[in-house]
Amino acid sequence: MSTIDQSGTFTLGDRTVKRLGYGAMQLAGPGVFGPPRDHDAALAVLREAVAAGVNHIDTSDFYGPHVTNRLIREALAPYPDDLVIVTKIGARRGEDGSWLPAFSPEALTQAVHDNLRNLGLEVLDVVNLRIMFDVHGPAEGSIEAPLTALAELQRQGLVRHIGLSNVTSTQIEEARRIAGIVCVQNQYNLVHRSDDALIDDLARDGIAYVPFFPLGGFSPLQSSALSDVARRLGATPMQVALAWLLRRAPNILLIPGTSSVAHLRENLATAECALPDDVLEELDGAASIGAA
Repeated sequence: MSTIDQSGTFTLGDRTVKRLGYGAMQLAGPGVFGPPRDHDAALAVLREAVAAGVNHIDTSDFYGPHVTNRLIREALAPYPDDLVIVTKIGARRGEDGSWLPAFSPEALTQAVHDNLRNLGLEVLDVVNLRIMFDVHGPAEGSIEAPLTALAELQRQGLVRHIGLSNVTSTQIEEARRIAGIVCVQNQYNLVHRSDDALIDDLARDGIAYVPFFPLGGFSPLQSSALSDVARRLGATPMQVALAWLLRRAPNILLIPGTSSVAHLRENLATAECALPDDVLEELDGAASIGAA
């Protein structure tokens, strides 16, 4: 058994993936824009991830743009049979690196074809529709039009499964009346827990939840409390934060990103980081201190 097998598995669409995966966003240049600082190092991280047993990679063609998908293809194609590549559409990059909505049927169709071409695939395993009503977080508004366009691409056989990103519970309900939804990708961590009830609802329906920014939004006091726990356990704060997420719910899939092989190995070692019940209680308590 490899180290990350200890993280367990969950169903993503019609595939079974390990709960500890890899997010490719940081392989692009600064600000997720332009080429990587070290092309060969980026390829090495991807190859190390798969060699270590990772079979769930998260990416998007608007990372770069086009950078991470081309790196994934160069490093890993022909792809292992068990590898699930999840991508996102719904945004584009401005010439200044800004993040802009791209919701029209034409833009979504172009994005799917860009992902297919740059990844070297004939069909995309999972495509998350990234909602961009507010770039900083979920905001209410109907997503019927863009999701209907994505569902049409699914009917054409270009997309196997559909997920959502940066969405509210109301939007998920609306989406599920239009198409099957296999995953939701929102910000969530030890202290940013507005999706607590949603995660449990999705777990009951067998839908994966993929949190991003596992250390985002911590106050200095919360960061200090997490660091104190990590020191006692002989782990890093990131490992403890990821281990807490693995314990939080069985449908949570993790996609920590890095451009460093050493940091990748550290993240994947999270699977061996056991959190005793008293530590879980302490971490839950720490989440409320110093909150804004």
